[in-house]
Amino acid sequence: MDCRASLAMTGMFMESVARQSMQSGAMDCFTSFAMTRLAFAMAVLFIKGTAWHSRSTFPALLSIAACASPQWANAQDSVTASTSDHLQSWQQCSALKQDAGARLACFDQWAQRQGEQPHTSATATAPSPRTDSPNAPTLPVAAVAPVIITMTTPEPHNCKNPKFSELSRYWELEAGSNCGTFGIRGYQPISLSWIGSDSVNTQPSSPSPGHAETSALSFKTSELRIGLSIRTKIAQGLLTQNEPFKRDSLWFGYSQKSNWQIFSGELSRPFRTTDHEPELIYIYPLEASLPWGWQLRYAGLSLNHQSNGQPLPLSRSWNRTMLLAGMEKNREFYMMGKLWYRQPENLASDDNPDISDLIGRAELTGYWHVNPDHTLGVTLRHSLRANSNGSVRLEWLRKLGDSGFVGNNSGLRLHTQLFSGYGDSLIDYNRRRTVLSMGLSLVDW
Repeated sequence: MDCRASLAMTGMFMESVARQSMQSGAMDCFTSFAMTRLAFAMAVLFIKGTAWHSRSTFPALLSIAACASPQWANAQDSVTASTSDHLQSWQQCSALKQDAGARLACFDQWAQRQGEQPHTSATATAPSPRTDSPNAPTLPVAAVAPVIITMTTPEPHNCKNPKFSELSRYWELEAGSNCGTFGIRGYQPISLSWIGSDSVNTQPSSPSPGHAETSALSFKTSELRIGLSIRTKIAQGLLTQNEPFKRDSLWFGYSQKSNWQIFSGELSRPFRTTDHEPELIYIYPLEASLPWGWQLRYAGLSLNHQSNGQPLPLSRSWNRTMLLAGMEKNREFYMMGKLWYRQPENLASDDNPDISDLIGRAELTGYWHVNPDHTLGVTLRHSLRANSNGSVRLEWLRKLGDSGFVGNNSGLRLHTQLFSGYGDSLIDYNRRRTVLSMGLSLVDW
């Protein structure tokens, strides 16, 4: 075989090796390019019929290799330096963990530099392929993908956010449903309603000496009832400081309920009774699974005082320590329980010694959200004694209007209640009554 044939076969062999190595990953693109260029030059010399001597073949190959090697080296060094700068810049931004503002600004500047020069690091020093042959190989271009940093502002804490459950919003049990301290929130419904009853206590009395009205007043069985109730959170995070998502809380609440004899013109339309109920409430969030899909959400403790603010013989009052708990199911049903102990009083100053046996010692309230506009509720009180005194209250609430809060959570309700038992008011604690009320209520505002 003559010299030219050997040279041509050698060039084709080197080109084939370079391509296969590059495809398999055994050789990087710059080394493959250098070998391909060397093979291509050898083929060109053969095609043009260059007269090669055995003595001139070796120097020619050395010359071609010398031309290819510096270009490959320069390209390799450029990529290495670019990659080093790229990693160094990115790592410097990542290291700024203590200063969130500086870290974000660093990433913004780095991303801007990547957008301005997306291809210069790998393509600026890459050798250009020969174009004097139609079969010249096309080299792959290593492009730097643009970096997009997306940062969204977290949702503000909102106790009206419908993403959280009813009890979570009501008692602000989680960080996301927290509205902070010393804000004014609704507690029991703020209501204005007409009530009609089967009887009215015209001459209230109590077993305690000096607590019986001496003359009867001609009150009517129809009245107007006004209910006011507010609360504020005075502290939070008392026992949940190490809990990132749970929030315990300490509240002060005040409720007032007045029965107004607006239809008794001959008596100058007096307020028959007004009950005042301040209390201090501590709530601790819980997450415990219960049977039938229920989940225990909170437990709590309350110090409660209730009185009608009247002098003798109409004075009625008691002080209680309450244990509280609440649970819910599928955001459709929720229940709240209270179990209380009446603080003992001196028999001579006790306005109503038998109040626990009549109104009760425990209360259980349950609500069912039939749909977003309708809610049904029931409240049971029991004396936990054999005489089984207490009361039952049924209620229906119909949503009215749109408050404009997140999730269209209007607080205005058409409110209908039916009560039967003891304790519709403190002055009637020892009188069994059946009362129907209809009106408007503002709940959880």
